Amino acid sequence: MRHSRMLQQGARYHVSARVNNKEFLIHNDSMKLLFEEILFRAKTKFSFSIENFVLMGNHFHLIIRPGKNENLSRIMQWILSVFAMAYNRRHGRSGHFWGNRFFSTMLDTLQQLIKTFEYIDLNPVNACLVNNVWEWHFGGIFHHRSGKRHLVTKLPDWITIIISTHFQLLLDSPLK
Repeated sequence: MRHSRMLQQGARYHVSARVNNKEFLIHNDSMKLLFEEILFRAKTKFSFSIENFVLMGNHFHLIIRPGKNENLSRIMQWILSVFAMAYNRRHGRSGHFWGNRFFSTMLDTLQQLIKTFEYIDLNPVNACLVNNVWEWHFGGIFHHRSGKRHLVTKLPDWITIIISTHFQLLLDSPLK
């Protein structure tokens, strides 16, 4: 039996979803770029901000903040279904792409927000895909560092001060 999600107006959420059977179907750059394109399209259709994210070979993580009167489940259902249809069309597949419902948890404390930012930033390093976070082009660090604002929202100053690890990683990274 499905349980209702706890949703609160103006809240931040850590959202994640994994590919069915943990398969590495988002492993190449073109599929990650497709996912980024669909995130961008979702931002034109719905009101929400992405404060941090990372795209991995078989899953993704977002820190997302739905806008006023927006519904997190509706936003994520659109993103996941549109990506699945696009992926299946490109690869001549049918059927499920995502394993289960997306995971979401409200980030209602500063400690949770900091911990989640760090977890997302370090995901590609911990998976031994890159040596340094700024080398991973499919995440918030790269987008914030390169000034790409089509996916990630410029964060308020109070967040940049508090989440110093994320922004120190930005400052320490070589210019691209």
